Amino acid sequence: MTLQQLRYLIAISEHGSINAAAQSLYISQSNLSTAIKELERELGITIFTRSNRGVTLTNDGTELLGYARQVIEQADMMEARYERGRTDYMRLAVSTQHYYFSLQAFINVAEECASDKYDFILRECATGQIIDDVRTFRSDVGVLYLDSFNSRVLKKALNDADLAFFPLFDAKVHVFVGDHHPLADRKIVKLEDLEPYPRYSFEQGTTNSFYYSEEPYGYLRHDRNIRFSDRGTLTNLLTSFNGYTISTGVLSSEMHSGITAIPLDVDELMQVGYIMHNERRPGTLLKRYIDELHQVIAENPSVNARS
Repeated sequence: MTLQQLRYLIAISEHGSINAAAQSLYISQSNLSTAIKELERELGITIFTRSNRGVTLTNDGTELLGYARQVIEQADMMEARYERGRTDYMRLAVSTQHYYFSLQAFINVAEECASDKYDFILRECATGQIIDDVRTFRSDVGVLYLDSFNSRVLKKALNDADLAFFPLFDAKVHVFVGDHHPLADRKIVKLEDLEPYPRYSFEQGTTNSFYYSEEPYGYLRHDRNIRFSDRGTLTNLLTSFNGYTISTGVLSSEMHSGITAIPLDVDELMQVGYIMHNERRPGTLLKRYIDELHQVIAENPSVNARS
């Protein structure tokens, strides 16, 4: 087994195609296929199942990918540390639900990074992808929420993936609407008040389960639904149309103008936190990001921060 073979494995898994991976690596498709077959033969497992649509990781391949990412990450860090004439190479990868505070903490760390060479990655993605990213060491940390509805299912998913959940804060459930919305002047709203209006929610891809929804009460039947994949679209929808979304009540900087957060008349609390692999040993940069999460949250009066 070589580092090159592990790099090939990671490239194929990210592209979902041997041909696309070969093009990105500037090698022939046949050489790449041979390298993976030799790795499969050496380890005695099947890493990918192949079809006309591309390749898919097997269970053995998924497990190997997690180890491969960790090995390559450590190898890259070691090369950066000891190569003559190079400064320390810093890396931070974060997968998160669509929360402004996780973005703000990320920006703060990037702005304060003193290294001349770094690789920072922020992935705002679906809940299932966050769990998978952290499980396979593709990301150092993930940010998501638990409540009384999804807690049992998500905690099992985290346990199966050997991940730990660390609470950041508890938040009362709020409704986000545009300032022009008929409900915008309410001090509090009930679930039945929302029935006439379109519900906005983040699309969860192939893991499209109510338990993986980013919005509380996503399991309640609603006749008009609009799904999307980025916060920019949500902001435009809220400021332009009479729909709503449900979240923590923590508004991002771009949402302070034209958007109102109204408490929802329910007893539910959202417990927002971060997840890490139990085998992950946080480095300086990851510790700094976690500290920034706590700091950004502490500066927001609408949440009950956890120490």
